[in-house]
Amino acid sequence: MKKKGSEKKRHVVAWVNKAEWDQVLEYLYSKDPALQRYALQRISAWKARYANSTPVAVECTGDLVRCQVLDRSGQLDGDDLVLLYGAALVRFVNLITEKQQGKTARPLRRLAGNLNIPEWVVDLRHNFTHRKLPTLKWCRKGCKVVLDWLQQEYWSRQLGGGANVDWDSQSDGEDEEMDLKRQEDELIERQREMEAYKSARELLISYEKEQFQASEGSKEDLRGNMWPAPLADMSWILAEIKQFALESSELLMDVLLEDGFLVPTPEQLDILGCDSSDSHSLTEPRIPQTFLRFWLPLLKVLNSQSFIHLLLEKLFVELKQLTTEQNNHRAFYISAWISELILCNSNKFEYHFETKTQKKARMKDRIFVNRIHLRWQQLLSACLDAPCTSTPHLLQLILDDMEHPLPLETRQRLVQLCSIYTQPAHLELHHPLQQKQPIYTLESLHEKLQHSRHHSRSTAAPERSESSQEHKLPDVLVEKAKLLRGSPWQVCVDKVLWKNFPLGKVPGQSDDPSCLMVENHTTMTVFDQPVELENSSTHSVPGVSAPLRTVEGLLWSHSDVNKLKSGLQLF
Repeated sequence: MKKKGSEKKRHVVAWVNKAEWDQVLEYLYSKDPALQRYALQRISAWKARYANSTPVAVECTGDLVRCQVLDRSGQLDGDDLVLLYGAALVRFVNLITEKQQGKTARPLRRLAGNLNIPEWVVDLRHNFTHRKLPTLKWCRKGCKVVLDWLQQEYWSRQLGGGANVDWDSQSDGEDEEMDLKRQEDELIERQREMEAYKSARELLISYEKEQFQASEGSKEDLRGNMWPAPLADMSWILAEIKQFALESSELLMDVLLEDGFLVPTPEQLDILGCDSSDSHSLTEPRIPQTFLRFWLPLLKVLNSQSFIHLLLEKLFVELKQLTTEQNNHRAFYISAWISELILCNSNKFEYHFETKTQKKARMKDRIFVNRIHLRWQQLLSACLDAPCTSTPHLLQLILDDMEHPLPLETRQRLVQLCSIYTQPAHLELHHPLQQKQPIYTLESLHEKLQHSRHHSRSTAAPERSESSQEHKLPDVLVEKAKLLRGSPWQVCVDKVLWKNFPLGKVPGQSDDPSCLMVENHTTMTVFDQPVELENSSTHSVPGVSAPLRTVEGLLWSHSDVNKLKSGLQLF
């Protein structure tokens, strides 16, 4: 006799046989509205038999297919369809993740991730519930993705045998103990996160108090180039913050980016004597020098390559969230911190004429001095994903500092397109980049096309590679290369530090003087070369009243010149 535990579980189903199940499944995912209506009628019959035990996946599939049928019928307008799709998608996310929720609420993104539900579907549900309604296009796309997910995760699995317990609307009593243990673990984890968050805030607030206390009575130092010396407790606070960052760097970063820390409040700016009007210059945001020095001790302690990468990533995420909100003050400081970090990593040599003292003072106000390898592709994508008024400035900084820069023409077009997209409405007709661009007509574009075709046909085959190479050079280098065409010399376009080579020597040149000899050359004596003597008449030179010296007034005699010329040869 078999034990009860070894017996196969049996489930009562609402469909007559497997043939009816297969037919409903085929009709549900058919593109024929008539067949889909028939499948929805069968599901209604199943729900009447199931009463309150209808599988969640069956109900969600029926709701979403009903949305598609009404959409294809053309009986409803766009707004009605958006609301209909929204109700079905919100119901799907809530019902599917309901069983995994315990007494303590858990993030829906984490629960959906455990079930392999795309994260953007949860974001779509969040927009339906709390924010602006999505477009009909996104509703249709979400419906299609969810139906495919239901077919793969529920309907296809039922073909192999009994029903999937995970989709049963009733909860099993055997899992109650595991659920209680999981809820306790989640509660403990949540309490730990709250305690860590409070600790991070307390440490940063202690740092601010010490800095404000050090700045009291030292307004002259704040206006000058020095920050007051830190108090005795500052070293202990910095050590505590550094230790906390080793354990929970992301949590500390999230607290740093809250209002009142790296994004100052107006009261904090008044205490430090910073002009709050700087927050309006979003086109080229820069951190006020006093506020930068306020946070420099902490940022230098936390400075590392991983810290800079994480901070830039968090800053761009915050900037992207601000695209839907009108908060110029926060957007200014988020953009300004991004600009400050990229400028610290800049490899431009723009300070050739500064003294050692000036260089030391400039380096003192930088978060880090040594150049680090940033993730330029990720930074470029993150910058373009967060369009705002500061984006052209940040994009230009990234493009100028990339280790493997894009072509010059691509960079110019990208910055111009970004400027057009992010410029304010009142500056649309007066943008400097647009004023420099000519206004093309259909005739001018046609002439330009014909000219380019004629130029490509008239170019000889051996010169194609050379002309294509010249096209990539700036205009000045192209003109110089054209002048040297046909000669044994060429323009150097490589990035060479010429200060490392003595005058008259080129990279790769050997010490043998014969390496500069041209392959085909002839020699002739200077004495045999015809010499055109200058006219004896005087030439007037602006600012000089005396006549110029003529040939007759040479310091050497004619015999001396003949002796010099007889010993020289020209190629």
